[in-house]
Amino acid sequence: MSRHSSGKKEFKKTKKSSSGARTPKPTVFILGFLLIVVGIFGVLYNPSNSIEKTLPWEVSEAGTLSFSPREEPIFMVQEIEDQYSPEDPDILKLVSFESSGENIQALLRIPVNASSSPGIVLLPGAGVNKEGEQRLAGELSKMGYATLTLDQRNKGGVNVNRDLELFRAGLEPVEYLMVYDTLKATDVLSIQPEIDPERLAVLGESNGGRFAIIACALEPSLKGVIGISTSGYGTEEIDPASVTDPEAYRFYRSIDPDTYLSALPPSRLVLIHSFNDTVIPHEMALRTFDLAKEPKAMYNTTEETHGYTVSMRPDIEKELELFLN
Repeated sequence: MSRHSSGKKEFKKTKKSSSGARTPKPTVFILGFLLIVVGIFGVLYNPSNSIEKTLPWEVSEAGTLSFSPREEPIFMVQEIEDQYSPEDPDILKLVSFESSGENIQALLRIPVNASSSPGIVLLPGAGVNKEGEQRLAGELSKMGYATLTLDQRNKGGVNVNRDLELFRAGLEPVEYLMVYDTLKATDVLSIQPEIDPERLAVLGESNGGRFAIIACALEPSLKGVIGISTSGYGTEEIDPASVTDPEAYRFYRSIDPDTYLSALPPSRLVLIHSFNDTVIPHEMALRTFDLAKEPKAMYNTTEETHGYTVSMRPDIEKELELFLN
């Protein structure tokens, strides 16, 4: 408004153009009218005024995230040379699928001669790309399971403070996008010709395990979730009555896997954790497991490491056989 006012004063002082001709009054009237119309249009259609109507996600007062119904997946598939496990006879495909306006890259590993194979969406830990997770994908293939391994946004890393800022502004936090990517990945995997859509699960390491638990709670078609070296954040222990910032509390609850544990059944929760985990203390995983409802199982190892180790293979094979076969 102030810019329009200064323009009017300037117009009164300069009644002639540089050529000396007066500016016709009808033209001035039309220009002024158009400026007013544009201003009204901007107010009425400012995205900040319609956030509630256009957001594809919602968070309840209790802090539970939900999404609008997903559309049919849009994707491209190309068979490529397997440079990661060339000794294995698997079929490897590069998959690109659309999710929230971005193209997500993934590797689809299919056991040789697979027909109606069970499928697993595989989520690497923070800092690990889809190629770096092919060791575990290869192990799962030997068990008879196809895997779709994602390149997660920001390589699975999170910036909670930045995501909270986005949440306060009515914009979509990156962690919500990563959960949604996982859900879209299940859609893509389910319609591959080699995959049995009735036998799907999700497996994640570390941060990937957190997204895997949330996604499994939001997608009833998944038979179960395996979380390796992962846990919730413990927001369950916060007394809501003591919270001084309800919006921050609601956001933190929405990204905590513990919030979704009651929604997991009948899908099965499996946690595999080392007593000597170097990143996430075993006590945190045990707390998440204790909060979870049946059906559930927890297995422990002793290696001083974080993430998948070969000692976990028998437990993974046992559990996948239980809820996918």
